[in-house]
Amino acid sequence: MRTPLLSAAVLKNWGVAIFAAVALTAISAVGALAQPLPGTVSTEVRMKLERDSKLTITETVHVPDGKTVKRTVPLRLAVGNDLERQYQVTDARVEGKGSATVSSDQFTTTFEGGQATLTYTVVGAVAPVGDALEVRWQVAGGWDTELDKVAVTFSAPDSPTSVNCLAGPVGSSQPCTSADLADGKGVRAQEIKLGAGERVDVAIGLSAGVVPPNAVVVEQSGLAAAFALTPVSGIALGGLLVLLLGGVALLWYLRGRDVAALSSEVGAVSVLVRDQGGRVAFASPDGVLPGQVGTVVDEHVDVVDVTATVIDLAVRNYLWIAETEGHDWQIVRRNPADASLSGYEKAVYEALLPQGVEAVTVSELRGRQVDLARVRDELYADVVEKRWFVRRPDAERSLFWWVGIGIAVLGVAATVVLALTIGNALFGLAVAVGGVALAFGSRSMPARTKRGSELLEHVRGLRGYLHGVTPQDVPEDDRELVFSRSLPYAVVLGETERWLATFGQQDLYWYGNSETNTDFRRTFPAFLGALDGVLAQAGHLRSLRTPNP
Repeated sequence: MRTPLLSAAVLKNWGVAIFAAVALTAISAVGALAQPLPGTVSTEVRMKLERDSKLTITETVHVPDGKTVKRTVPLRLAVGNDLERQYQVTDARVEGKGSATVSSDQFTTTFEGGQATLTYTVVGAVAPVGDALEVRWQVAGGWDTELDKVAVTFSAPDSPTSVNCLAGPVGSSQPCTSADLADGKGVRAQEIKLGAGERVDVAIGLSAGVVPPNAVVVEQSGLAAAFALTPVSGIALGGLLVLLLGGVALLWYLRGRDVAALSSEVGAVSVLVRDQGGRVAFASPDGVLPGQVGTVVDEHVDVVDVTATVIDLAVRNYLWIAETEGHDWQIVRRNPADASLSGYEKAVYEALLPQGVEAVTVSELRGRQVDLARVRDELYADVVEKRWFVRRPDAERSLFWWVGIGIAVLGVAATVVLALTIGNALFGLAVAVGGVALAFGSRSMPARTKRGSELLEHVRGLRGYLHGVTPQDVPEDDRELVFSRSLPYAVVLGETERWLATFGQQDLYWYGNSETNTDFRRTFPAFLGALDGVLAQAGHLRSLRTPNP
């Protein structure tokens, strides 16, 4: 039989053994928790702020066997409008399987399977904030893989006063898993499960004077800074706006007369005049000729302007037009060009019938390639001489077009040079935009004079006459002449079909019908189409019909 003393002694001995076993198990469990999980990447970052403000960092990185990971840390971070904070990394080296490279813009590290130790020094991490200091560094970020855990410790010559740890996507305000002042002697922070590309950004507060600040904040470099809005580029953009508004105001002033002429109510103008004998004749407003009408209305010399001039020369007995067999027409010299013709009319006459040529068919003109360059030049000069335009519309368009293109090219060149040198590239861009606007606005630059705008209003009245007059308004003996003299204006204003339907003469003094086809109302539009086609092939002129005024 055992004595109580023996039983107590046995129990005492077993109790000590059990306690030791439990303690050992707990210590093993804690050690296991401190180790990274198999197959995951983790890092332990130890930061120490030296008295010279340099931040020395030691990172212990755990990478699974057979895996390679990479981290890229930007050394230029935007901290405000047109400002960036620059960090400098020095003395970077890796013990273990890995490498580290540093440039002015980024810090790149690569690690292979196993454990590696990275050490480096950061300059520029200490910045003054109010009456205190802040140490800031992105202890984790730019990893191309998920991190199971990021553990951070920090020490400084004096106790930290605050800690702010942010984790997650760049720009987010999500706090780290944990962050504290470690009993006032340092900083401890931890983030669990950091996604690829996410960051851990630690900002630690210190009292003023602990170390000297060394943060470097400069204006942004590169294209972002070059195209940043600065006082100089702002003045350039403001100047461009003033010029554009001034140009719009000038065009509005110059074109205002045309707008008034086009928007006002205009009735038919009085173009039928009677002489002392009671005969009725046609007289165009302001003496404008058919070819001039089209040029004044749309500011271009078009094929239809020349076609209408040919009809007008026939009506005035300088030419004779006759149908021939084979759906063709012959243009015959009836009277020589004299001083009564304007410069452009003589050019049309001589383009059709050069010296020594008495007659030509439309088909022959098609093979001869009529040159209408002189016609165009003379007609533009004529509308200036009549004071309907201050300058030749085509020359003014061309001038502003090439000036605009030149300014745009200079602006692009200035943009490139400024972007690569001193910045303020918006100045050059503003010049380029202004040049493009001027080039495209060149089409609106030719502005009619006051007299030209008044003529535009008369042309609208002339169209009203073509729409409203009836055969009963003209004595029978005068109808052929009134019809003929009005016809070229109907052609240039696009009223041919209606005019023929109203006054469709059968026999005309200036037009000869063939024996097999005597319907003038059908053959004359065909003649116009054939002649338009021939003249359009000659080039130099637009083949568009004159728009309605």
